[in-house]
Amino acid sequence: MLLGSQLRRLREARGITREAAGYSIRASESKISRMELGRVSFKTRDVEDLLTLYGITDEAERQSLLSLAREANVAGWWHSYSDVLPNWFPTYVGLEGAATLLRAYEVQFVHGLLQTEEYARAVVRRGMKGASADDVERRVALRLERQKYLFSDNAPEFHIVLDEAALRRPYGDREVMRGQLQHLIDISERPNVRLQVMPFSFGGHSGESGAFTILSFPESDLSDVVYLEQLTSALYLDKREDVAQYEQALKELQQDSPGPDESRDLLRGLRQLS
Repeated sequence: MLLGSQLRRLREARGITREAAGYSIRASESKISRMELGRVSFKTRDVEDLLTLYGITDEAERQSLLSLAREANVAGWWHSYSDVLPNWFPTYVGLEGAATLLRAYEVQFVHGLLQTEEYARAVVRRGMKGASADDVERRVALRLERQKYLFSDNAPEFHIVLDEAALRRPYGDREVMRGQLQHLIDISERPNVRLQVMPFSFGGHSGESGAFTILSFPESDLSDVVYLEQLTSALYLDKREDVAQYEQALKELQQDSPGPDESRDLLRGLRQLS
């Protein structure tokens, strides 16, 4: 995505159409569009030819972009789990690992980055009925691997609003739920995590459309992306007007929910009841 956005910027700066760019590398206009959106792999020769077309002659700049092209073609660690992942999810895992700010609202269950191993296993078993024990364990292992990013040296900021429904809906037995609630209490103390609970008592709120995640990246060329997961697919929205609406919805959820300290007290109360 980063390389594609930079190639788009260079092309537009020279006033070159996608059709002309495609002709220069013996490809179609749609191929250039997919490259600029980061949806296809990059051939080094194609990137070299496009950089020449766009007038990039500085060797250091060329090598920087060619290095990006090589990195873009290296499979991420999550590809080893492709046998148990829906085909739309690896894209999300890659974006999640590149983001510096994650903002989310969840209503069905606790967000995957915050699940304990036992809770995650209960969620996966419910969602993968009929799956083998090995497949379930591999999906759980992937979820735990994703969570390491939240504790790494370059951990992202994670702002999450959990609907009270996600905390009261049981996955696993009482001990699993008590362990999950305690984990949320503990992780909410981390400096990079801002956790709020939207209580039932508030009534209707701006999260009426359901769960969503907004991902923000360090590169100024990359727009924020809204991730919406569906039963058989997922949507990735990056149009400014779409992202703005979800940002407003999350802002209202954060304003209307108790703050992190009060939310932590809510979690403690729920844990005592479980």
